[in-house]
Amino acid sequence: MKIANLFFTALATLGITSAASAGALDDIVKRGELRVAVQTQGPPFSLVDSKGERSGSSVELAELMAEEMGVKITFLDFDWDGLIPALLSGKADLLVADMTPTLARAMKVAFTNPYMYTGSTVFMKGDSEFKTAEDCKVPGTRIAVLLGATGEKEAKKAFPEADIKSYKGGGPLLLDAVNNGQADCGVNDVSAVKGQSTAYPAGTFNITPDLLSKEPLAFATRYDEPDLLVWMNLFLNQVTIDGRLEQNLNYWVNSEDWKKDH
Repeated sequence: MKIANLFFTALATLGITSAASAGALDDIVKRGELRVAVQTQGPPFSLVDSKGERSGSSVELAELMAEEMGVKITFLDFDWDGLIPALLSGKADLLVADMTPTLARAMKVAFTNPYMYTGSTVFMKGDSEFKTAEDCKVPGTRIAVLLGATGEKEAKKAFPEADIKSYKGGGPLLLDAVNNGQADCGVNDVSAVKGQSTAYPAGTFNITPDLLSKEPLAFATRYDEPDLLVWMNLFLNQVTIDGRLEQNLNYWVNSEDWKKDH
């Protein structure tokens, strides 16, 4: 009899605990809004198009998430180094960007399973005396990187005698620095470089074929939102199976088709 009473008391307590901590998904549904942190300018993953609308590969995937949840979506724009702080502060429910789930970042935020793989590449002006990644190893070479990005770390390893110039903001700043002569070479995610370089005339940049690294990309949420993390992984699994992820990446990342539409 006592054992039975203890059993039912435990069940009742568990029920109260579960009800008291319904989780992030329940909060999002009750609010009727999914708040998503995105990079201010990081085509082809996040950009403001010619119509003044927020768009991009990660943006469209986030819109699909909100659609599947049955809620509206609100995008919150941040520079690259402001994305994780925005998530940790509770301003955003999740983060969608071309972010590598490094072990250091995973000490702060919870990453989904990777949704694609990419890597850091080296680029320079098309008419530069620097032609290859090897050329950029000359001591004193000025190399532009994005503050807090994986490319910053990779550049320091690959070019130990270079003058690493870290820029706060988005990937287009690196292209501008190289184009304006403030840097000799740049290092950033190859998908971002290819997407962002389309804003310039053809031949402006030479994007080297060799990658400094192979990196997964993933979305992120907080560790106190385990239900949302599980749901995001299920979402990525579903859009992989039904082809929506492949369609998204083929349009935004693996081609320049998006350029004529945005």
